[in-house]
Amino acid sequence: MLTRKTKYGLKALIYIAKQAKSMPVLISEIAEHENISKKFLEAILLDLKKNGIVGSRMGKGGGYYLLKDPKEIKMATIIRILDGPIALLPCVSLNFYEKCDDCPSEETCSLNKIMIQVRDNALAILEHKSLFDLSQ
Repeated sequence: MLTRKTKYGLKALIYIAKQAKSMPVLISEIAEHENISKKFLEAILLDLKKNGIVGSRMGKGGGYYLLKDPKEIKMATIIRILDGPIALLPCVSLNFYEKCDDCPSEETCSLNKIMIQVRDNALAILEHKSLFDLSQ
């Protein structure tokens, strides 16, 4: 399940993507339009800025804007930035792998095998859907 942070992050990015390309969008405009707490949205956009998804400009005409073409921003990337692993178990995560404390062997674990399939199927969608797809 997506966290509220990721859901709001995606909604904010979709809103920004739908605006004129060269025009930064005020955080208050995004918050009001998408019904997101301004303070919570500031934290979300800061995470996205730190990870090179959005940039910001201060002062008159300032706001947030995309640093990349929306076609280059994949859903999997945003979810990983805001939520962490996509995999449901740490032992099947591609980017955040950790051995499960209670599992003697991943090779014989039937839960591991099914969770790899779940991860792979989710990634097949999330890595091929971009911000552009969401903003249409």
